[in-house]
Amino acid sequence: GAVSPAAAGRILGSGGGCAAAMALSLGEGGGGSRLRRQLESGGFAAGEYVKQLSQQSDGDRDLQEHRQRIQALSEETAQSLKRNVYQNYRQFIETAREISYLESEMYQLSHILTEQKGIMEAVTQALLLQADRDDPALGARRAAAADPFLPLSAKDAAANEEGRQRTLTTLLEKVEGCRDLLPESPGKYLVYNGDLVEYDADHMAQIQRVHAFLMNDCLLVATALPNRRGAYRYDALYPLDGLAVVNVKDNPPMKDMFKLLMFPESRIFQAENAKIKKEWLEVLEETKRNRVLSEKRRLEQEALPRPAPMPPESTNPFDEDEDEEEEDEPSAEEVVVDLSLEWIQELPEDLDVCIAQRDFEGAVDLLDKLNEYLADKPVSQPVKELRTKVDERVRQLTDVLVFELSPDRSLRGGPRATRRAVSQLIRLGQSTKACELFLKNRAAAVQTAIRQLRIEGATLLYIHKLCHVFFTSLLETAREFETDFAGNNGCYSAFVVWARSSMRMFVDAFSKQVFDSKESLSTAAECVKVAKEHCKQLSEIGLDLTFIIHALLVKDIKGALQSYKDIIIEATKHRNSEEMWRKMNLMTPEALGKLREEMRSCGVGSFDQYTGDNCWVNLSYTVVAFTKQTMAFLEEALKLYFPELHMVLLESLVEIILVAVQHVDYSLRCEQDPEKKAFIRQNASFLYETVLPVVEKRFEEGVGKPAKQLQDLRNASRLMRVNPESTTSVV
Repeated sequence: GAVSPAAAGRILGSGGGCAAAMALSLGEGGGGSRLRRQLESGGFAAGEYVKQLSQQSDGDRDLQEHRQRIQALSEETAQSLKRNVYQNYRQFIETAREISYLESEMYQLSHILTEQKGIMEAVTQALLLQADRDDPALGARRAAAADPFLPLSAKDAAANEEGRQRTLTTLLEKVEGCRDLLPESPGKYLVYNGDLVEYDADHMAQIQRVHAFLMNDCLLVATALPNRRGAYRYDALYPLDGLAVVNVKDNPPMKDMFKLLMFPESRIFQAENAKIKKEWLEVLEETKRNRVLSEKRRLEQEALPRPAPMPPESTNPFDEDEDEEEEDEPSAEEVVVDLSLEWIQELPEDLDVCIAQRDFEGAVDLLDKLNEYLADKPVSQPVKELRTKVDERVRQLTDVLVFELSPDRSLRGGPRATRRAVSQLIRLGQSTKACELFLKNRAAAVQTAIRQLRIEGATLLYIHKLCHVFFTSLLETAREFETDFAGNNGCYSAFVVWARSSMRMFVDAFSKQVFDSKESLSTAAECVKVAKEHCKQLSEIGLDLTFIIHALLVKDIKGALQSYKDIIIEATKHRNSEEMWRKMNLMTPEALGKLREEMRSCGVGSFDQYTGDNCWVNLSYTVVAFTKQTMAFLEEALKLYFPELHMVLLESLVEIILVAVQHVDYSLRCEQDPEKKAFIRQNASFLYETVLPVVEKRFEEGVGKPAKQLQDLRNASRLMRVNPESTTSVV
């Protein structure tokens, strides 16, 4: 009964058991400890193990049981591995999160240390300048000790300044196209220059090799000419006032990089090595700091009062009185505007920081503070220069706010998402632009919401969704507009114009689904009713757009009424052509009861007098069908009714009724059989005395005023009763 080793191998192999798999699967479990030690031994041979197992087995049943044990242990081992992997994965995520937190804290600490270093250097420089101002001799000795090559005489200083400008001129002669863009000025000189490699900020791909010239007030970037060594072409010029330098962390192979921020753009450059990168960062920060200090010193000197020149003595004796009057009023030159305050000196940079950090409220607060400070101050030259710098930041801030409201941005969040940008534009005095951009943003949002609606198979279901999306968006926009522009009454006319254009967009989508698809009149009536009910919601905020939706839908509704009128007339003429003037036999009491209910719903309450015994109706099928179809048309048309449709509806009703009346009149004149003639007269009586009054009454209830045309049509029945044998047509 022993099993061959080959058969045992096949049986065990079908259970997924190679030697390695069995070792893993039997690694756990109390019953497999001996076998686990055997499998873990260094001299284990899978073939020998299978051969030994086949010799000890009494048949394939033992092998099958052994395979089941191996499979169960394998599944248990797999579950254990999954748990271990999941636990390790969670620990890895937590470790990565801690590393991220630590990295951010290190960045913050580095930034704080850099700021502290800058503050200490600025304080030291300010103290040295103050000491030099108090004791010029001490300042000269300190400068000579710090720099033995510093010129001490005015002649040497002029020679040094001339040498700096000559060096700048020589270098700039190698740059094409910068002579007109970089005017020569006595105080401009070259601080540092060198070769850099520019990289793309998004994809970190190399763009071009450039040469940067750092001057005491600006940074010039030039590209290398390919065929001329040492020659460059002008690329860009950035004032140091609006330039920020950011160190880029090394991420091999991208290293030795730094970023220049010039709102609204940024550029990344790579230095030749870490030493040159450090020099660029240090010299840029130092030059910016010196620029701020020199500007502050210049403003302080301009703010000092200057002695007014003595006017020439006048020999006119009448000038004495005029001089006495002028002494009472101080001139604008005598009033000095103090612009040396720290917050005013740092205002342009603070505005740049606020714009970069998207702190729009803080930027506008700074502008309001400056405007309040300068409100009663005279407009001097330093004030004009400050205004020029601030106006440039205002333009940048306005551009950012305009971009925030542009439809290219995300439209999620509803109207409230635009409140921040709109409110700051209004505070900047740009209420008209804020209104225009807000309405454009909301128009794009409404259009996107309508476009994303799924066109359902049922038209009424789609119209319900369309009305909910559109009118809800319109209502939210109106409420947000009222909140944002509460003090700007002139903007409300723009909102009304926008609401009309939005309503036109809604009606286009509405008509395309309801009228262009040739829906039935009942479906169209229900859809229009839903739209009117949603439109009434706008009355909550005092906005009534019902007349707009009427004006936009009148053409489509007229077409639907006339189309359905033509269908009824064709159906009536077809029934008239097959008219046999016979009584209706409904065969069952249920059918008769159903017809009574239909007539009662149509407003015909006296229908029982036209019913007979055994489910007979003393009216022809043509007249009964005409009554039901006409009343149904009238009910659906009244749902669509508004004053612009009055004549269209009335003329359609008259045309439909005339088809039936003319047919009855013609049959009454042409029929020779007395019995059929009496039956025709009974049908005519039903039309004139029952159906027409019901139509006239229902029309007056739905419209609010009687219709003279319907009254004239009903009065024409008197001619028929007076002279029923006449061959003259009633109509």
